[in-house]
Amino acid sequence: MAGQVACPPYDVLNEEQVVEIAAGNQLSFVRVIRAEVDFDPGTDSHRPEVYAQGRANLDSLTERGVLIRDESPCLYIYRMLAEGHTQYGLVAGVSVEEYHAGRIKPHEHTRPEKVDDRAHHIEVLGANTGPVLLAYPDADDVTQLVRRVCTGCDPLCECSGDDGVLHALWRVADRAKIDELRSAFSDIPALYIADGHHRAAAAARLHENEPAGNRAHFLGVCFPASEMRILGYHRLVLGLTGLGAGEFLRRVEERFEVTAADGKKGLPREQGVIGMFLAGRWYHLRARPGTWPAGDPVVSLDAEVLQAELLRPVLGIADPRTDGRLDFIGGHGSITQIESRLEGRGGVAFALAPVAIEQMMRVADAGRVMPPKSTWFEPKLRSGLIIRPL
Repeated sequence: MAGQVACPPYDVLNEEQVVEIAAGNQLSFVRVIRAEVDFDPGTDSHRPEVYAQGRANLDSLTERGVLIRDESPCLYIYRMLAEGHTQYGLVAGVSVEEYHAGRIKPHEHTRPEKVDDRAHHIEVLGANTGPVLLAYPDADDVTQLVRRVCTGCDPLCECSGDDGVLHALWRVADRAKIDELRSAFSDIPALYIADGHHRAAAAARLHENEPAGNRAHFLGVCFPASEMRILGYHRLVLGLTGLGAGEFLRRVEERFEVTAADGKKGLPREQGVIGMFLAGRWYHLRARPGTWPAGDPVVSLDAEVLQAELLRPVLGIADPRTDGRLDFIGGHGSITQIESRLEGRGGVAFALAPVAIEQMMRVADAGRVMPPKSTWFEPKLRSGLIIRPL
């Protein structure tokens, strides 16, 4: 039943996708993490009855034997296969105390209302229903140990999504293997939150309110940094604040070196080059010498340079987190989405090269945060394969 149950994470689905996934499938875990699908269209997902419905749907899956509680505490190995890319991660309870102590490092700001939502969701459902995606600095002995544990063993479950990604899960119940994995990870200096900042912050808040029992940990999947795959996260602006396309291009040329690019060449492959789609044409932008300071891990990022040199001074976008004119598109197929979104409408889009995992880790090590929507990790973990009851 794994393929019927597993679904994408709650925060990557729009309302139409939620309805499509749930249609005709009472077992889909989307009914747990996006329970508003069981109500009239447009229902506010933060209403108490929506959270309660999510709990009822979770309980129903357990009562029907679709979800099975393991008899003893276990670790798990989670493997994803996508277009020749393979990554193996360890599924475990991750320490909230080490999160507070700075050994589990964020790279994004969190928004209070989203932390409130996730904390309430965890509390009402009595479980971590979605894992936090984490990276750890490469350590060959640890990585090989994780892979060796499941070598030659059939997975506990295996399924694929509409995106063609194959997900597999192995249970590690043997006490000696559990101790070996725990010992290996004790030498890892830090974990880095890749995706799931609000889930981690929500778990930390619940632990502060009630530090006993299973609230001391949250559900995480830890992958070696070299196996993590980051795709570009792009910006789309509707409207040019009264400027014509020609005048806007002239202002861009005052701040960047601009060259024409054709078709998919608009998607940049290296840091320091920004793709721009304007009036049906692609361009490459390179900042003038001296714009990219070498030493600062945040200021030198393409997204930060774009914000400082163009979005704020030319388009008047002071806060990219709240300005309604700015939208974000990430992942595969983003070039096609950008072109179709702007077809017949005034506006401009900027395509950014993927951030390197090492850049993200340097920002986190410095106690800084990335610009909003800087990292799009793919493939995405599926929700519903592992649930951690409190």
